[in-house]
Amino acid sequence: MKILVTGADGFIGSHLTEMLVKQGFDVRAFVLYNSFNTWGWLDYCVPEVIGKFEVFTGDIRDAYGVKTAMKGCDVVLHLAALIAIPYSYHSPDTYVDTNIKGTLNVIQAARELGVKKVVHTSTSEVYGTAKFVPITEEHPLQGQSPYSASKIGADQMALSFYNSFQTPIAVLRPFNTYGPRQSARAIIPTIISQIAAGKKNIMLGALTPTRDFSFVEDTASGFIKAMLSDATNGVVTNIGSGFEISMQHTAELIAQLMNKDVVFELDPLRLRPEKSEVERLFCSYKKAEQIMNWQPAYGGLDGFKKGLQKTIDWFVKPENLNRYKTETYNI
Repeated sequence: MKILVTGADGFIGSHLTEMLVKQGFDVRAFVLYNSFNTWGWLDYCVPEVIGKFEVFTGDIRDAYGVKTAMKGCDVVLHLAALIAIPYSYHSPDTYVDTNIKGTLNVIQAARELGVKKVVHTSTSEVYGTAKFVPITEEHPLQGQSPYSASKIGADQMALSFYNSFQTPIAVLRPFNTYGPRQSARAIIPTIISQIAAGKKNIMLGALTPTRDFSFVEDTASGFIKAMLSDATNGVVTNIGSGFEISMQHTAELIAQLMNKDVVFELDPLRLRPEKSEVERLFCSYKKAEQIMNWQPAYGGLDGFKKGLQKTIDWFVKPENLNRYKTETYNI
């Protein structure tokens, strides 16, 4: 199979590209064009996959470029998106263009080219604060930020093509993915990178919300399982760890694993508007077990500790830590 991965230059996309290549798939990595000719995290991929995938530079917002990138591909794994929630507060139009219109470009090209499968990336943020837990795919959708609203729109656009045109599209809904290479805009990398840089006072946002953290290897394997299962067509499928933990407990656990005594301080800049904060996320992945035989390898508290340790081990290497601006709040 020839597989196009959009957003292959990003955190999850680079891990997924590596996993696909290791499993013997023919991969074309769609990365955002830039004049520096950088391929994002693919510039730092593991040695055994270097030179074993094709790269296409373009922009997901350009329909012609998307269709050109997709020619000759059997499957599209669509991860390209704008994901930072704080940035969506002051630049929401870019989220509509990238997340909704970009998704439309992908699925329209897939329909016209007769692609055999599209896996579209959703997010647990579309659920908003949990009305019941664990959260199943039947949970109501709540746009508590421009980002989550744009992803709801993208998800519905993708499903509409399955319902209207029978385009074989699956919607995969990962909960909070973490791991090596993640942006410091996210809670786990911002804690690790600050501690690794020698800071004693660690600046954080709200500490009471809970999240279901999914290690990036589990998320990547979920894409491959969804890609290979016909039962995922026209269906939304959650993937997560089945484990809920507060931001406070997460921060304390990281400090413990890094063997550092630190003080956590509230940074008002990192707080979401009150009604925009998602207070609780906790995944039910029963459907993923049933229809695509997926389970997290890093589930529960023990799995979370194992994934955190792998993430810490990567971040503390100077060549990796130096790529982060630990003194600056990253939105």
